[in-house]
Amino acid sequence: MSPLTFHWFLPTNGGDGRQVVGGGHGVSAGPSGRPADVPYLGQIARGAEQMGFEAALTPAGAWCEDAWLSTAMLSQVSERLKFLVAFRPGLVAPYLAAQMAGTFQNLTGGRLLLNVVTGGESHEQRMFGDFLDKEARYARCDEFLEIVRRLWAGETVDFAGEHLQVESATLGQIPDPVPAIYFGGSSPAAGRVAAKHADVYLTWGEPPAAVAEKVDWIRKLAAEEGRGAERPIRFGIRMHTIVRDTAEEAWAEADRLLAGIDPASIKAVQEGLRKSESEGQRRMLDLNGGSKDDLEIHPNVWAGVGLVRGGAGTALVGSHEQVADRIEEYHSVGIDEFVLSAYPHLEGAYHFGEGVLPILAERGLWEHPAPPVHHNTAVPFQAAGRTAAS
Repeated sequence: MSPLTFHWFLPTNGGDGRQVVGGGHGVSAGPSGRPADVPYLGQIARGAEQMGFEAALTPAGAWCEDAWLSTAMLSQVSERLKFLVAFRPGLVAPYLAAQMAGTFQNLTGGRLLLNVVTGGESHEQRMFGDFLDKEARYARCDEFLEIVRRLWAGETVDFAGEHLQVESATLGQIPDPVPAIYFGGSSPAAGRVAAKHADVYLTWGEPPAAVAEKVDWIRKLAAEEGRGAERPIRFGIRMHTIVRDTAEEAWAEADRLLAGIDPASIKAVQEGLRKSESEGQRRMLDLNGGSKDDLEIHPNVWAGVGLVRGGAGTALVGSHEQVADRIEEYHSVGIDEFVLSAYPHLEGAYHFGEGVLPILAERGLWEHPAPPVHHNTAVPFQAAGRTAAS
């Protein structure tokens, strides 16, 4: 089995706090206790890289700080952590996007990954001046990624598609290395684009059996695109985490978060999210049913976050050992990469990094990408005194 990769999350979508910060997909985020500013996000980034996370996902949307600008700033207050920058093709020209990626990659020393978000909300897309419908957005995304990949390969590109056109396009800032493309989506149109272009297909956290079906679906589509062992597709999952020393402590924290969600907020957010055109969002809503009851949808998988948060709506809940076991279960159905978060994100990175990652390392499933340097422990007082006296 291939080794696991873990990524964290930067809460630029409304800030962070000790309660679930809701919003997403056009729904207001609501109040949060910690602002999405450089000092705080920088703490999260440094904590994540210390714990051994490979990268941090930064979301995109009208309710978020701009992902490109945010991560460019945070790259200067961190050392190794990569940034999984979410962006929407069509809101920026393919040549400019390819150039931005090259600049980011070259000036940060290769710390860029790209999460392509086609856009599931037509009303939000129109805020950005994009009036294509969902199917057309995926068709444009296909053209966009073809142009960008050819530019990154050093080609001079002439392309005339239904939605995009470039002439004699040659890129001067070729990224080194070329950033991996992450791509998610549960609709047939999304599957076709992912199978053709994605290096990593991302899904939100459904029960393992449903995830296995998605993995098989994308693998079959990738095979139809002629992708074999020379260009394999990897699979990742986006979930929250609530991990503690014991299962009782973890579920008590889940109960505390649930108690902080009032029924009026659930009703308002669910009504907003039901308007989403995203198939993945519909599947998330079906898992929680808009109710605080029966939210453990699989052992150690809890759907409570999705009551008030768009997008990823499930969390891994349990002791360090239980969550490690559940990660192994997802790994057994094809998941190699985990994009995780918690409330608050700063403390959550340490809960997971100090509790779960060492267990997975002992099982031979993970290793720290930059093992920390171990220093000698403090010398006992009496010995130190004798040494000083001598």
